Formats: sequence, structure tokens, C-alpha cells
Amino acid sequence: MMMAVAGGTGTVGRHIVDAARGRGHDVVVLARSTGVDLTSGAGLAPALAGVDVVVDAASVGTQSATVSRAFFGAVTTNLLAASRAAGVRHHLALSIVGSDRAPLGYYAGKALQEQLVIAGPVPWTILRATQFHEFAQQIYGQVKLGPINLVPRMHSEPVAAREVAARLVDLAEAGPSGHATDLAGREELRMADMVRAYASATGGRGPIVEVPLPGGFGTALRDGTILAGPAADRGTQTFAEWIAQLPRR
Repeated sequence: MMMAVAGGTGTVGRHIVDAARGRGHDVVVLARSTGVDLTSGAGLAPALAGVDVVVDAASVGTQSATVSRAFFGAVTTNLLAASRAAGVRHHLALSIVGSDRAPLGYYAGKALQEQLVIAGPVPWTILRATQFHEFAQQIYGQVKLGPINLVPRMHSEPVAAREVAARLVDLAEAGPSGHATDLAGREELRMADMVRAYASATGGRGPIVEVPLPGGFGTALRDGTILAGPAADRGTQTFAEWIAQLPRR
């Protein structure tokens, strides 16, 4: 099978590429570093020649609903149009648990992405996953007040990006199947505790203080809206096990 991975150099995308190639699939990476601009569509047409399935793991670092919708709207529209023209038979999108219940902030873009995929011209699969273990690394130090590191007050069920990638390759091999079963981690953790554990393991400095985000999105982060339900599949690697594998400083 020939598989194109949008965002194939990112947190999950690089694991998708490795897993797919490890199973003998041909992989095309769709990223600026390979000459493809997903937001404008430049370079997509030649990149999708002969591709059987597109796996969309592209992402953007923002909490703005406007920015998120603009990014995912453009990327998804371009991928679907180019896929239809190239005869791609399957579009597989990675979404996020809670995007249907709290389409706010970053989740607003993921909700739009799902709507476009469902209404689009290419047979589809959507996998919703919870935050990755790596999310603690991504937000550590992102917002600071002097020496204080601020993190959003939220509950998460972190799952290994590598396990999400493996599930996506499974789904790519299975063919279009609509909404796949959600994938989440095995435990519920406070994001502040996750960031503290990451900082401690990697030699980070400065106190870590959790701050409630305002509005409906902040409420959703705190009240369990973004957690997976009892029917979700669960990953195997715990956050503590992921932390233990990090290089120490």
C-alpha cells in the first residue's frame, strides 16, 4: 500500500511513518520539508500520485479558535480536493476526544476538520485520541510569568503517540470505517502534575502553577468533557513509563 502522511515529521506523524514502513508500506511524507505546503495546497498534486490512503496527522500550535479553524479548514479542504483528483481511496484523519462536545479553542478546528471529512468526496475514517504524553513537553515553558511556568488547569488521559500511530496504521490497512473507537490512556492525570514530572526528569527550573482558562473551553478542560468514555480503547504505556524513558539532564 502507498500511504501519504500529512504532518509526517510531527509528534505523531513521524511514528506513523516509521510504523508504516516497518510493515512494508511505501510512505510519502507531506510536509514543507518535502516540498508540500498543506495550507496552500502547493505540491500536493504530484505528491499524491499513486497514493492509496492519506493519513492526516497535521497540527498547529494554538489555542485560538480562529487560527485553528483557518488551519484545519485549509488543510482538510486541500487534502480532500487533491485526493479526489488523484483517485485516493481512503482519507484517515486523526482528531481529538471531546472535539464534538466542546468545539472551542483548538478543538474548534478539529470539529471543523471532522465535518469536512464526513461531507467530503473521499471514503473516510476518523480516529479521536486524547492528549499525548508529549503534550506535557510541548506546553512546559510555553507561558511564563518571570520564573513561573503557567499551565492550564485540566484533566487528561494521556496516551503514547507511538500507540496512536500504530492504531492509525491499523485503520489505514483496514480501509474506510467511519468513526473508529476512541483511543485514550489508562489513567486520568492533572496536567500540572504531568508537567512537573516532565520538568523534574529533564532538569527544568522554576515553579509550575496551574491556571484556569476562561470561558467554555477552560471549563471543558476542567470538568471531564475532554475525557474518553468507558467504551474507549486504552493504550498500554503509562505516563510514568514514558517519563522514565526520557534522557536525563
